[in-house]
Amino acid sequence: MSKVRSLAARRDPDISIDVTLAEGADSPPLWRYSIGLRQEPRGYRQPYLTHERVWHQKRKILNRPEEQDELDRDRLTQTFLEQINTNSGFRDIVRFFQGVTYLHLVPQLLRFADSMQGRILEDDPFGQGFLERVAKANEKTRRSRLLIVEKALKIAVPQLEQLEFMRDPVTGRPHLQALYSHWRPKAGLQREDQFSDGTLRLISLLWSLLEGDSLLLLEEPELSLNAGIVSQMAPLIASIQKNRRRQVIVSTHSDALLTEGGIDGREVLVLSPAIEGTEVKVAADIEEVKTLLESGFTVGEVVLPRTKPPEAGRFSSLE
Repeated sequence: MSKVRSLAARRDPDISIDVTLAEGADSPPLWRYSIGLRQEPRGYRQPYLTHERVWHQKRKILNRPEEQDELDRDRLTQTFLEQINTNSGFRDIVRFFQGVTYLHLVPQLLRFADSMQGRILEDDPFGQGFLERVAKANEKTRRSRLLIVEKALKIAVPQLEQLEFMRDPVTGRPHLQALYSHWRPKAGLQREDQFSDGTLRLISLLWSLLEGDSLLLLEEPELSLNAGIVSQMAPLIASIQKNRRRQVIVSTHSDALLTEGGIDGREVLVLSPAIEGTEVKVAADIEEVKTLLESGFTVGEVVLPRTKPPEAGRFSSLE
């Protein structure tokens, strides 16, 4: 709890999470899930629920603590959300949370996966088992996705001619293999351990965008990529997700990623340090930002300067 709780919190602070699910940004809420957590002050110091509530449209269908919770306080150490016997009335929310994917590929973990043989974290957020995910897709789906990835890579990496999936004939381990243009044909053949960081990140990003229709969380996808490619990332994500209706949440410091004129101010959350914690505002709700966006400026031009530390100019003159 101490890792999640705000450092600015006072005595007996609750942690509250409130999630609203709708078909679109302008659609009325279909589901709402709210949870409050607190920690026992002594003993085993278990976290327990202060509340758990579910609404379907405007009707509240769950409101805990309920009578049985008051009689048996141990029940409050578990949510109804996580129990099959109690979540049947709002299983759409359960499926939504189960489908959320987080990706921040660390190229070294993928490049040296064979030699490291380390324990893969649950849900594999850093891409250590990325090749296994590719291998688990059925052959037709895998070939279709890799053709799209290959098409994009040919633009970003002009020397690349072909990308294919293969298994090591000795160990059976999955690999990606690329053919690069070279005057000696066999010299142009490389596996993923020879790919650049940017190539590996781009492959994993494109695969993840094609992989499903659940919420996808991307942390700084611009890392190791050319600014020209990054500037096209927002329209690329929008294009791939057009038929999937998938929501993608991206954290970024990149002005190149935010240069696309089609990014709506309602889509952008600005995180600003405050005296106690961090303030989060929708860009379109900031009057000055809204005015400049309506005048034709891009989100990158208007929003990013507001996130610069106030004394950033002193950074270069440290002694």
